[in-house]
Amino acid sequence: MAARIAAASLVVCSGQLVSLQIDELRDMVAATAPEADRATAAGYVHPTICDNSTAQTSGYIKAAKGPAAPNYFFWLVESKSEPSSDPLLMWLSGGPGCSSQLALFAENGPCTVNADGAGTTLNPYSWNAKANVMWVDQPAGVGFSSGLGTHNEDGVASNMHTFLQGFYTDFPQYQKTPFYIFGESYAGHYVPAIAHKIWEENKAGSGLNIPMAGIAVGNGLTHPEEQYKWYAEMGGDGGQSKGGHAPSVYNKATVTAMNVAMPTCIKTIHECNSNKHNATACLMSSEACNLVTQIPYRLTGKNPYDMRIKCEHGNLCYDFSMIEKYLNTAAIQTDLGVTGKWGSCNMAVNLLFQTAGDWMHNFHMKIPDLLHDGIDVLIYAGDVDYICNWLGNKAWTKLLEWDKKDDFNNAEDEEWQVDGQTVAKLRKADNFHFMQVYEAGHMVPMDKPAESLAMVNAFISGSLAAHVKADGIVV
Repeated sequence: MAARIAAASLVVCSGQLVSLQIDELRDMVAATAPEADRATAAGYVHPTICDNSTAQTSGYIKAAKGPAAPNYFFWLVESKSEPSSDPLLMWLSGGPGCSSQLALFAENGPCTVNADGAGTTLNPYSWNAKANVMWVDQPAGVGFSSGLGTHNEDGVASNMHTFLQGFYTDFPQYQKTPFYIFGESYAGHYVPAIAHKIWEENKAGSGLNIPMAGIAVGNGLTHPEEQYKWYAEMGGDGGQSKGGHAPSVYNKATVTAMNVAMPTCIKTIHECNSNKHNATACLMSSEACNLVTQIPYRLTGKNPYDMRIKCEHGNLCYDFSMIEKYLNTAAIQTDLGVTGKWGSCNMAVNLLFQTAGDWMHNFHMKIPDLLHDGIDVLIYAGDVDYICNWLGNKAWTKLLEWDKKDDFNNAEDEEWQVDGQTVAKLRKADNFHFMQVYEAGHMVPMDKPAESLAMVNAFISGSLAAHVKADGIVV
């Protein structure tokens, strides 16, 4: 039992996509004392922690109707540029079940937590340089949010639409600015589902119009049926034969064994998506496919989120304990207007999604409607990540059925530069973009903060192409 939990801890504490076998999850949930539902009364406060040079708002908004409905916690930080006219970005972490506040402090927020967990340091590459940014804890029960029970993307999309209706009602000034949804990892499920729900409700004229202008997913799990095919090659040569920068971690025998097992795995994913209501079949698919693709990786001792380095800090890979200490400090919780113990990931939420069979569901098909309606879409991936690797992400973008599919597939992968240095490759057609970010892992903003900020600012301003190198110059 202890060994099983230790192995599971290897992938939990990154705070992003958690690919565990179901018995590991059940053991972890059983070993964790459940917390009584936190008090989450509606209302807002204005924190002064982290960076008080810009206005901040945090608080709770209902995510469904009824007295027992979950309340989602959000932390909004205004733009350092023109907050009244700059876009609004919403960030969603993955898991499933991991808190967006982890990303705020470890990836793209206005500050990082010091090693002792007692203070913060300003982040010069915070994403609120030219945008208003809010980090939302969802689904129900994640981070500082309340409730429990959401277990699939229908619930995720419905709850988020309700949350946003409440947000725009209470903060009507943001109806005048473009809205972008950014997410990472398992948010490859969340973001397309939420965006399509918003698109549908806007078309139907249901409630307040949400001014959605674009979505972006980083190192996401969006199209498992295609993405799982690429694990063997990613582990075998690190994607180097296709222009990647990760080292090889598998020997030929491992690659061969994975390739032999893969057709059966892909067949089960296809069967899952042919009957999404068959949770048992979908769960069996994730169990079998993750056994083939993730267990061999654990045996290498490498970090599944960065193939260049070992899994350090015992079985934790990344040490985010200072963030947990900071957010569980009484004075900080008072400033944020929250109560209760904060954790980076809620494994009970993760278990709900796993047992519902949600893991293997495809969500790429939610994107064409958005593209055809002029909504910008960016899929980006750090190219040293294994768990949601760039090979699989690029492959599904090329398979996507939409009006400009041929243009996208015929487009070149162009060098994308920041300060005269090539830091990525960009492929685009019309309003669809795929970016391979050089030498970044699963959490691109953490590994490449300057480059990720340049990417975000270019995307929300419609100027990604302005960084492309052509004929020896950047145009």
